[in-house]
Amino acid sequence: MSQSNITQFLCWNYVVCPVYHEINSDWADKYSRGVFFLLFCCLPGDVTPRESSPFINNTDQDQENYYDGKNMALFEEEIESNPMVSSLLNKLVNYTNLTQGVTEHEEYENEEGVTKIRMGTFIGVYLPCMQNILGVILFLRLTWIVGTAGILESFAIVVMCCTCTMLTAISMSAIATNGVVPAGGSYYMISRSLGPEFGGAVGLCFYLGTTFAGSMYILGTIEILLTYIVPNAAVFVAEKKEGEAEAMLNNMRVYGTCCLALMALVVFVGVKYVNKLALVFLACVVLSIMAIYAGVIKTVIEPPDFPICLLGNRSLQNHNFEKCVKTEVIKNVTYTTKLWELFCDSHHLNATCDEYFTLNNVTEIQGIPGLLSGVIKDNMWGDYGPSGMLVEKKRQSSVPAQDNSRDIYMPYVFNDISTFFTLLVGIYFPSVTGIMAGSNRSGDLRDAQRSIPFGTILAIATTSFIYMTCVVLFGACIEGVVLRDKFGDSVKKNLVIGTLAWPSPWVIVIGSFFSCCGAGLQSLTGAPRLLQAIARDGIVPFLQVFGHGKANGEPTWALLMTAGICEIGILIASLDAVAPILSISLSVWKPISHFYSSSPTLSFLGMSLCVSLMFISSWYYALVAMSIAGCIYKYIEYRGAEKEWGDGIRGLSLNAARYALIRLEEVQPHTKNWRPQLLVLLKLDSDLGVKHPRLLSFTTQLKAGKGLTIVSSVLEGTYMTLGAEAKSAEQNVKSAMHAERTKGFCHVVVSSNLRDGFSHLIQSAGLGGMKHNAVLMAWPGAWKQAEDSYPWKNFIETVRETTSAHQALLVAKNIDKFPSSEDRLGEGTIDVWWIVHDGGLLMLLPFLLRQHKVWRKCKMRIFTVAQMDDNSIQMKKDLQMFLYHLRLNAVVEVVEMHDSDIAAFTYEKTLVMEQRSQMLKQMQLSRNEREREAQLITKLGTKSHGNLNDNATATPDHRVHMTWTKDKLITEKNRNRSEPNVGVKDLFNMKPNQSNVRRMHTAVKLNEVVVNKSQGAQLVLLNMPGPPKTKGGDENYMEFLEVLMDGLDRVLLVRGGGREVITIYS
Repeated sequence: MSQSNITQFLCWNYVVCPVYHEINSDWADKYSRGVFFLLFCCLPGDVTPRESSPFINNTDQDQENYYDGKNMALFEEEIESNPMVSSLLNKLVNYTNLTQGVTEHEEYENEEGVTKIRMGTFIGVYLPCMQNILGVILFLRLTWIVGTAGILESFAIVVMCCTCTMLTAISMSAIATNGVVPAGGSYYMISRSLGPEFGGAVGLCFYLGTTFAGSMYILGTIEILLTYIVPNAAVFVAEKKEGEAEAMLNNMRVYGTCCLALMALVVFVGVKYVNKLALVFLACVVLSIMAIYAGVIKTVIEPPDFPICLLGNRSLQNHNFEKCVKTEVIKNVTYTTKLWELFCDSHHLNATCDEYFTLNNVTEIQGIPGLLSGVIKDNMWGDYGPSGMLVEKKRQSSVPAQDNSRDIYMPYVFNDISTFFTLLVGIYFPSVTGIMAGSNRSGDLRDAQRSIPFGTILAIATTSFIYMTCVVLFGACIEGVVLRDKFGDSVKKNLVIGTLAWPSPWVIVIGSFFSCCGAGLQSLTGAPRLLQAIARDGIVPFLQVFGHGKANGEPTWALLMTAGICEIGILIASLDAVAPILSISLSVWKPISHFYSSSPTLSFLGMSLCVSLMFISSWYYALVAMSIAGCIYKYIEYRGAEKEWGDGIRGLSLNAARYALIRLEEVQPHTKNWRPQLLVLLKLDSDLGVKHPRLLSFTTQLKAGKGLTIVSSVLEGTYMTLGAEAKSAEQNVKSAMHAERTKGFCHVVVSSNLRDGFSHLIQSAGLGGMKHNAVLMAWPGAWKQAEDSYPWKNFIETVRETTSAHQALLVAKNIDKFPSSEDRLGEGTIDVWWIVHDGGLLMLLPFLLRQHKVWRKCKMRIFTVAQMDDNSIQMKKDLQMFLYHLRLNAVVEVVEMHDSDIAAFTYEKTLVMEQRSQMLKQMQLSRNEREREAQLITKLGTKSHGNLNDNATATPDHRVHMTWTKDKLITEKNRNRSEPNVGVKDLFNMKPNQSNVRRMHTAVKLNEVVVNKSQGAQLVLLNMPGPPKTKGGDENYMEFLEVLMDGLDRVLLVRGGGREVITIYS
C-alpha cells in the first residue's frame, strides 16, 4: 500500500477497522515492519463529548491521539481512564475559566458575535474594592464617629474592622489560590470549601448584605444631593420644626427610588458601561482623598475660615443668620440681629427671650483650628449621649437655665440618635465590607485565582492606611463640636469633611457624590451575579429561575430581584438604620470563611474577631441573621440538591470520625450506653431486589435512626464477574433503605459461597469502635421445602458464629407480616417470654420498639416460667421490683410448668423428626454418589481426548492423577448402595433418641403455654435456644425451633451476646 493510498484510507471516516499490512517503503520503516494500525473513526452523529476523567474533559475525537503506534501499547487498555501525559498537559494549558466537565456557573458562549469582557487585577478587583471601601461612611459618617467616640476609640474601631477584613482576605486567598475560581466569587469559594449547605446559607446572607449595601450607597447619594448640593429640590417640606425629620425621610424614599431605577437600567445595559463609569467615579474618589490630605497640610500654613457660633457652650445652627452676635451698633444705634429673632419673640430690645439666651454670651470660634492648634487633646476621648442631647463644647463656661423645655425649638445642634460604642461599630463596619466587590465579579476576571488575593489585600492595605490616618487627622484639625455635628449645621450646611479639604469643599461634595454612585453601581453589579451563581448551582430549588439571563450572560431576572430587595432598604430611608443591618448580613459568612485559613492561629483569631464584631454591632441583629442562615442551611440540607464538591467540612467530618472511632475503640462501652448496633443480613431475589423489605422497616422501628445500622447481603460468585451486579444490588438496597427510612450503611459483598460471605460480614463489618453488636435476620421459613440443606445449615452456622463472636442475634419469623413504618398498631401487647437470662436484651428491645409511633400504643407484658421448686408468688414480686428499678411499665405474669409425663404425641413427633433426618442423609449419600460418577466420566473423557492429540513421545509424568479411579468408584458405589438398604429397614424399627425426646417435650409444652397466653399478641419475643455443640443434630435443632414457634404470627427469637445490656443503677 502506497503512502497516498494510506492517506486516502485515513480520510475515510465512516467505520472503525483494524488494518494489518506489511510495509517495505522507507516512509513506513520508522513505524517498523508488520505494524498494527488501528484507525479510530467517528461514526456519523457520534460527537457527543463526555467526561471520562476527573481532571479533564475527554471526547471521542481526542482518543485518536492517545495511542500512536506500539510505543505505548502496554498501557492501551487503561488509556481511556488514564490519559497520556501529553494529552493531560494539553488540556490543562488550554483550560478555560469553567468548572471541569460541565459549565456549572457560566454558559460558555461560542456563538459568533458574543464576547465576554475579561478584566485584570487593577480594574477588576483593586478599583471596585477601593471604590466600595472608600464610600459613603468615609465622607458622611467618619468625622461624626471620630467626634462621638474620640480619637482613641475611633482608632480602635478602625483597627478592629480592618484587621477582621484583612484576616478574612487572607482566608479567602487560601481558597482562591487553591484552584480556578469561576463566577460566584465569595459564594463559590465558601460553597466549594465548606459544602453546599454552608455555601447556600452564607451565600444568600451575603447576597442580602450586598443588596442592602446598594441601598445604603443610594441613600448616601441622595443625602449628599438633598443636604449639600440642591437642598431646595426637596419634594416634601415640613411646616414645623418637628416634621423636618419625617419630611427628609420621605424625600429620601422618592429620590432613592428614582436613583435605583436609573442605576438598575445602567447595570442592565451591560457590565462594560459600569466599568467605564467606575473609572470616572474612582477618579473623583482619588481626587477627594488627595484634597483631604492637601487640606490637612494647608491647615499648618493657613487654616481655612469656617467660624462656628456658640451660645454659652452650645453649638448653633448658623445657616439662618450671618453674624454671631445678639445686637450690633450702627451709627450709635443698637439693632438686634437675625440670631436675636431666633431666640426672642420679636426684634425689639425689650422682647421676651429664651432664658438660656439671656444668661449666656455668644462667642465665635474657628471650626478648623488646624493641625498645630492642639485641639487633638480635646478630641481624644468620646462624648456619647442620648437622642436629643445638645452638642456642647467641652471646658467652655456657661450658665444653665432653669427651664429647658423649649430647647427643641431653638437652633441648637442636637444628637439625632442615641450614641454608644457598639452602635458606632455597626455603622462603621459596612465601610470595610467592600472587600468582596472584586471577588463577586470573578466570572468577569481574566485570572481570578491571582487577581482576587492580590487585588483585595492591596486594596485593604491602602484603605486601612487612609482610614487610620483620617481618624487621627480629623481629630487633630477639626473642632469637637463640628465633628459631632453630623450634617454640618454649624458650618452653614457644609459637609464637615469638606471644610477640611483644599482647594474647595465642593471637591469633596462632588467626589463623595460620585463615590456613592459608583459604589451603588458596583453593588447592583455584584449582587445579581452572586444570586445567579447560587441559582445555577441548583442547591435551592425555588431560586433556579434567577439563573437565566441575557445571551451574553447578564443576570436579568436576578437584577430585578436585587432591585426589589434594594427598594426595601431605600424605604427604610435612614442611613444609620440600614448600616447595622448591612453589618450583620455581611458578617455572617466571615466566621465561616476562616475555617479554610492557611494558619490555624489566624483562623481562630479571625473567627473570634468576626463573631465578636457581630454581637458588638447588634446582638439581636446577629441572632436574627444567624437564625436566618440556620434555616437556609436546614432547608438546603433537606430539600436542596445533593452536591459533592470536595468541601472542607467533609474533611473535618472525616477527622472527627477518625478521632471518635479511636476513642470508642479504647474502652468497651458501659452497660448504660449499650444499644443494639445492628448488622442486618438481607436476602436478595433473582432481580437483585430486597426480598424482605419489612426487615428494613423493623430495623427503622427498632433503631429510630440512632446508633449504627449496617445493611448487608452476599452474592455468590467472584467479584471479577459480579462486580457490576454487586454495585447494582447495593443501589437497590439503598433505594429500599430510603423507602423504608432506614438510616445506616449498605454493603454488598461477593463471595465464593453464601456461608463464607455472611461469616466475613459478621467478623469484619464496621470500623474500629463502630462495630455491630447484634445481628438481625429473617427466619428461613421454607427450609423444609428446600432442595438442599444449605439454607438451614447457613442459618445454624450464623447462630454459632454470632455466639462465638459474643454478638446478640435477632431472628424474625414471618417478617413479611410485620407492620410497615406507616402502620399504626392499635390496642395490643408486646409479649416477652423471659425463660433464661440473656443479659436483659429481652427487656430492652420492647422498650426501644415502643419509642416508635408504630408500637407506641402497645402494652408490654413479661412472662416468666416457674418450675415445681420455685415460689411463683415471690418470683412475681421480685420481677415487678426489678422492672420498677428499670423504670419499665409492664404487666408481669409467672407461668407454672409442672413436670409431666412425656406424651405419646411427643414420642411420635420426635420419631418422625429422626426418621426424616435419616432419610435426608440417605438422599445426600445418593446425591454424592451421582456427583462422583459424573466426576469420573468427565476426567476419563478429558484423558482420552488428550491421548488423541498428544504425540507419541509424551512421557508418563504428564498424566493426570485422578482422585477417583474406576475401581475405587465401583467399591464405593457398592458400599453406599448397601448402607441405604440397611437404613431403610431400620427406619421402621428405630427408636427415638431420649435427648431429642426431652427437647421435643420442652418445645411442645412451652409452645402450648405461649400460644395459650400470647396468640393474640402483636409481637412475641422468645429466648432462642442455642444450637447443638456437635453438627450431627443440626436438622433436629431447626425442628425444635419450628415447634417452639408453631401457631404464632409474629415472633422475634432473641439470643443474647453474653454481656449485661441493662442496669438498675443511674
